[in-house]
Amino acid sequence: MKARLTQLIAKTELKVTEQQLEQLVGYVSLLHKWNKAYNLTSVRDPSEMLVKHIMDSLVVSPYLASGTRFIDVGTGPGLPGIPLAIMHPDKQFTLLDSLGKRIRFIRQVLHELNIDNVTPVQSRVEEFQPEQGFDAVLSRAFASMSDMVHWCRHLPIQGGYFMALKGQVAEEELAELPSWCSVSEVKSLHVPELAGARHLVLLTAKE
Repeated sequence: MKARLTQLIAKTELKVTEQQLEQLVGYVSLLHKWNKAYNLTSVRDPSEMLVKHIMDSLVVSPYLASGTRFIDVGTGPGLPGIPLAIMHPDKQFTLLDSLGKRIRFIRQVLHELNIDNVTPVQSRVEEFQPEQGFDAVLSRAFASMSDMVHWCRHLPIQGGYFMALKGQVAEEELAELPSWCSVSEVKSLHVPELAGARHLVLLTAKE
């Protein structure tokens, strides 16, 4: 599995250390193991997980250059938050999900893989009141961007932004965004061996 992941990463411009490789593969092993009992993801094959979960998360990594505090909302089993936290040990990640089994799994991952820059939180997003805001709000779970910015409006700091991971970006979806929010950039992402388009939409609140 490590050789396979190394092959996939070689098709990108990402730089990954030996320790990061070990942690990423360790995460997939744990996800595969827990998935049998807890049904954390519909992807059953670890080789597929490397593409659909790990690489799909890692391609966002270059866009986290600015900022130190990130929140992954609706993280599920820790996606994209855990792969991104492994890639950026100098940044802090809060992983938010309302389901206890997912948060229990994330805690186990952090313990077994010695990841110390992640805080898992079990809460509905609208009820979560952080002590301080985040530089960016990440999500690949929301059905629509208008839902994402509506439910997460209280989370970014002033000047912070929303990062929505999407497949195709529909004009109708962009048109549904509230007036206080604007699209600052839509970036096309290349995920090696993944069928279908992937995009990162950066959104900011108007001052």
